[in-house]
Amino acid sequence: MSREERLAAILDMLGETGVLDVQDVVERFAVSPATARRDLDVLAGRQLLNRTRGGATAQSVAYDLPLRFKREANAESKEAIAQAVQELITPGMRIGLSGGTTAKAIAAALGQRSDLEANDGEGITVVTSAINIAAQLVIRPHIRVVVTGGVVRVRSYELVGPYTDLMLERITLDAAFIGVHGIDATHGPMVSDEREARVNGLMASRADRAWIVADSSKIGVRAFATVDTLDAFTGLVTDDGARPEDLAAFRDRGLRVVVAPTS
Repeated sequence: MSREERLAAILDMLGETGVLDVQDVVERFAVSPATARRDLDVLAGRQLLNRTRGGATAQSVAYDLPLRFKREANAESKEAIAQAVQELITPGMRIGLSGGTTAKAIAAALGQRSDLEANDGEGITVVTSAINIAAQLVIRPHIRVVVTGGVVRVRSYELVGPYTDLMLERITLDAAFIGVHGIDATHGPMVSDEREARVNGLMASRADRAWIVADSSKIGVRAFATVDTLDAFTGLVTDDGARPEDLAAFRDRGLRVVVAPTS
């Protein structure tokens, strides 16, 4: 494990418990007390935790790490979902991509496709509310990138606010792919921030087909703000770790469910 990986793992520990001491780090990662203290000092210097005499306590890290410091949890599932989504995207389409790590995986897969080149050199149009995804795609000649505008949330790189709304209200999309923090058959898709929920819901409403993209760890999880009702969405793309009864509940609500194999 590299040092940066260890630092990310320490943040994960702190996010779960809210407090830890030097000995916790020593035992978990088999490092010396001096190394553990230096790691905590580095994270404190990045303003990701509060340093205490014998360890650390959580700042906002306990609930909402900046995206650049998050480890890509369930990376295999997200890659599988990204590949399944490619079957839903054809040359010439106008698609919307929300922020989040699953959307980031979808963008990476789009960037690697060679079949999207159109005769005029403009294979597809991607409208995104996340500046990191825009930066990821802008170097691809077969992808026209449109950024929604708005105010950047530093924790997620997503754009929110009235300027974002204004732009989204004036476009139409063939398909939208919306990442979430949680989803169930009763409350629908949810995210942790009400401003992102509004943007994601508006993006979905501008698409002929709106898809929720969520790895199986998000199913059954509740977050603060609902994006929209399930009736507003065409379907769900998830991985094969999802429980059959959960998938059946989504189908009963009228969603088309695409299950991506992880192996």
